[in-house]
Amino acid sequence: MSELSINTTQNVKINFIAASVGERLGSYFIDFIIKISYVVVVVLVLIYFFHFDSLFESLDIWSKRTVVFIIGLPVLMYSITLESIFEGQTFGKKLLKIKVVKIDGYQASFGDYFIRWFFRLIDFAILGGTVALVSIVSSKKSQRLGDMAAGTAVITLKNRINISHTILEEIGTSYVPTYPLVIKLSDNDMRIIKETFQKALKKNDHEIIYKLVAKIESVTGIKNQSGDNSDFIRVVLKDYNYYTQNM
Repeated sequence: MSELSINTTQNVKINFIAASVGERLGSYFIDFIIKISYVVVVVLVLIYFFHFDSLFESLDIWSKRTVVFIIGLPVLMYSITLESIFEGQTFGKKLLKIKVVKIDGYQASFGDYFIRWFFRLIDFAILGGTVALVSIVSSKKSQRLGDMAAGTAVITLKNRINISHTILEEIGTSYVPTYPLVIKLSDNDMRIIKETFQKALKKNDHEIIYKLVAKIESVTGIKNQSGDNSDFIRVVLKDYNYYTQNM
């Protein structure tokens, strides 16, 4: 596996592990099975419940092509639709715990997913996916052509092995939260906040910590009640864990 270094909007580098070829192939085949299952179910329903086979035979060639296109449209739009909804994941990627991310640290946009989807014509349709496989194996960041064009990469989410590497914070059963508005933040936000905070502490970089506090306040509407920026961030991390673990 190759390591990816992603520069966040706080100008702090976070290291990820690129998804392996096996994980990406596994995800691809899970999604493929889902799409084939959809087609089989739709065709069987049309034939056995609506006797559409006899009607289909009576259609002209353009009408037949239209029917095939309508049935196949969800298959065609599967990846771009799910990646847009689930922020870089299809059902296959969710099951294999891998995800599409931007290599510049920003959340991938619909345009990025569209570019990846468009390049599937080259990556997968030509030579049965050989182009995608070769580019992933030969790329330093394990990118297929669609990833290179979109500026994205596929990472594994399985490399969080202890609590210091996750958004989790140890809190006691008697813990009393201070900032309910932390629920406006996402898991990804909290991961970036924690990793940025930890790196800033190691470097004794008070400017980064100050900017991080200002960003949290602007996004959530929370006001720092502790007077100390580092203590404020520690409380925010614990509060988020309190509310997400007890909701």
